[in-house]
This record gives sequence, structure tokens and C-alpha cells, in this order.
Amino acid sequence: MAQPAGPVARHSGVSRERFRQDIYPLRKPAVLKGIDLGTCTTKWTVDYLSQTAGTKEVKIHVSTVPQMDFLSKNFVYRTLPFDVFVRRAAEVKHNEYFISEDEKYYLRSLGDDPRKDIADIRKQFPSLAEDIQIPEYFEKEQFFSSVFRISSAGLQLWTHYDIMDNFLIQITGKKRVILYNPRDAPYLYLAGTKSEVLNVDNPDLEKYPLFMKARRYECSLEAGDVLFIPDFFLPTALWFHNVISEEFGVGVNVFWKHLPSECYDKTDTYGNKDPTAASRAVQILDRALKTLEELPEEYRDFYARRMVLRIQEKAYSTNYE
Repeated sequence: MAQPAGPVARHSGVSRERFRQDIYPLRKPAVLKGIDLGTCTTKWTVDYLSQTAGTKEVKIHVSTVPQMDFLSKNFVYRTLPFDVFVRRAAEVKHNEYFISEDEKYYLRSLGDDPRKDIADIRKQFPSLAEDIQIPEYFEKEQFFSSVFRISSAGLQLWTHYDIMDNFLIQITGKKRVILYNPRDAPYLYLAGTKSEVLNVDNPDLEKYPLFMKARRYECSLEAGDVLFIPDFFLPTALWFHNVISEEFGVGVNVFWKHLPSECYDKTDTYGNKDPTAASRAVQILDRALKTLEELPEEYRDFYARRMVLRIQEKAYSTNYE
């Protein structure tokens, strides 16, 4: 049984000025409707995508189950020509497949050299990029990446957070997006940036009893909708999100930097590594915890609790919902 879902604000006909003045400062997820995205919303059919992007090889996720789990890696990576991949992703049953006839496919586009290059639809899929008008509601120099995403119907991505603000632009198909307030991280059973709870609609409460305490927000995205996901800074930041493709769908995810460039890991081509200061702090904490292991249990417990209290006193924000 899922928690009752809170609403995600919906706004129509939002201009750059209105977004920056009225929506962006709230730092809460919002669905933006009626934005001019170009001709992609009508042109990007399976046939058009196949013909236009052609046989360029793409690395994809292939899963035999709808709920993909990044932690257990219940999927495999495979490579297909783009036109073959798109047609397979749009099918329910496959005549040709890797594992099973009902396997599901997911593309998260990569840079030409993923170790050095970011994903940018203008570089990896230039012929398709001509069709999309990305809402530039941020400064050009803040741009980080534009990730091309294609999902089979029914595919569900694991709950996670990103560290950059982003627009999830739904070009075709429908998605359901479930979000969790970042202050509820203690209830999400995190391993790194991902939650262990896969089935957010019907969680295993014996295994994850605290999960029901997490505040849940939900919205539906239709073709042409844009979801703003704020992923850092006060008053509300680092929103966790879980995405379910209710239909075969195509989208573009645009990320931009809103902190000074030196805050980000310069080796991060995916845009999902914690800010460098946060990473250093975690390393220091790990060393402190290792040091505490030198003490007997009752002393270790006492000083660990003192450390928690000090973190709460010095680092927790009061400007938080």
C-alpha cells in the first residue's frame, strides 16, 4: 500500500521571466504545460526516429522485469543500432530479443567517450536536435547536459536524486513520476544516491517499515509536459524521484549547474556525483567512524551520539519543510 500522494504544482504557458521570478525560487517540483518545444512532439514517431537517427550504435539497458534496480543490477547492457533499438522498445512482444520475448529496453544517451564527454543531444543526435526547442530558462553558461531518454512501456527506474537542477521534457508517451521530499531521506533506505525500495506503490513494509513515513508527491506527464526537478539548495533540494513509463515514450532531460563550477567534480560526465565538498565530508566521517571502532561498544555508542548531535547543531537547516 502506497502513502497518500501530495500534489505537484502545475503551471500553463510559463515564460522564462515567470519561471525565474515565481517558480524557480520556491525550489519545489513543478509541471510546466504549454511550452513551445518545437516540432518534436508531432514528428518523433517510431518511423521518423528510426529513419532520421539511422544505424548509429547505442548502449542500452535490457531488463526482463519492469522495476529496474541499479543496486542489484537486475539488467544487462547491450548494444544495438538505434533504428533497431527504437522499434524493439516500442514493441510489447519481440520476435528478436536478448533474454526474453517481453524484455524491456531503456536508453540513457551517453557522450561519445563516456569517460570524458557529457551527453548532449546536439552532438550525439544532431538531426533530431534540430526538432526540439529546449526551454532556456537558465543562463547558457550554466548548461551541463541534454540526455536523450527512450523507455519501453511499463519500465520503472529506481528512486534516486541528482545534484543539478533539471527539466524532464516528455516528448511522446506518458510517464508517472513519484517524488519524495529530501528531508525524508532517513525513511528511503538509501545506498549511495539510490533507494533500496523498488516497488514504491506496494512496498515491503516488513523489510522497509519506515518507508511509509516518507512524504510522497506524484504527477503525470503527457506529451509536451516539462517537469522541473530542483536538485540542490535551500529551502527544498535534492528531490528523490521514481519514474514509470506508462507508455513507450521519448524524452530529453536537461541539466544545468546552479552552484559555482568549482563545487562540482570535474570528472563527472553524468552529473550525478555529489558536490566535492560533500564527498570530502563523507570521507572524513568514514575515517571518524573507523577511529571510533578503537573504543569499547558503550564508549563508541556515546561518542557516536555526540557526533550526531553536533552534526544536527552545526549543519541542519531550520529553513526546511
